[in-house]
Amino acid sequence: MTNAHHRKARGDAGIHVAVIMDGNGRWAAARGLPRVAGHSEGAAAVRRTVESAPTLGIGTLTLYAFSSDNWKRPAREVAALMRLFRKHLASETPKLIENGVRLTIIGRRDRLAESLQRAIAAAEDATREGRRLHLRVAIDYSARDLLVRAASRCDPERLPDREAFAELLGEAYGGGEPARDVDLLIRTGGEQRLSDFLLWECAYAELCFLECMWPEFGEAELGEAVEWFHGRQRRYGGLVTAAAG
Repeated sequence: MTNAHHRKARGDAGIHVAVIMDGNGRWAAARGLPRVAGHSEGAAAVRRTVESAPTLGIGTLTLYAFSSDNWKRPAREVAALMRLFRKHLASETPKLIENGVRLTIIGRRDRLAESLQRAIAAAEDATREGRRLHLRVAIDYSARDLLVRAASRCDPERLPDREAFAELLGEAYGGGEPARDVDLLIRTGGEQRLSDFLLWECAYAELCFLECMWPEFGEAELGEAVEWFHGRQRRYGGLVTAAAG
């Protein structure tokens, strides 16, 4: 059994891949389309990625859908994004259930419309038994803000160790699970920065920056990135076994 197939069999124990889905607007502009058309096409890329992830040994997939800084965008674009998210939440939840995908939304919820908050809670509840893939979608998310929030929960008399702090971080951003290290971070769109995404979890992540825009991303691109990841030597500050000997 190959490593990828072994990870697939273990479900959530597979690798954790995080994706900064960048380039929707530029993809649309290059085709003379409105930005919202790029976001719609980007939703199709999300579907392709979620469907192919388990077969590539991915147990957890975290997608950066809407950062806290994105509230600065034009109100019409933000409203369109929220409508699109609500629409796909309704249409995709049955498919997630059918395919054994558990959905968790991370980030703030208090600034979302109450109807969207209820829809999120319902989708999370409906998919809670999924074991084939844990899909986490970051909405109104800021890693810096969450680090500050988690730090504020610390006991001033006793600093937590890393494991305890990961639990605090998990509580701070929703989902109720300790923050899990990212193995592979992918960013599309040609930019090479983290943009306030999973800063704690990406401490030892392999970083893969792609020129393709997010609407162009699919199973082939994800597979190539995962294959590249498995070819990396992950030393975590130590030495490769052969060299250490």
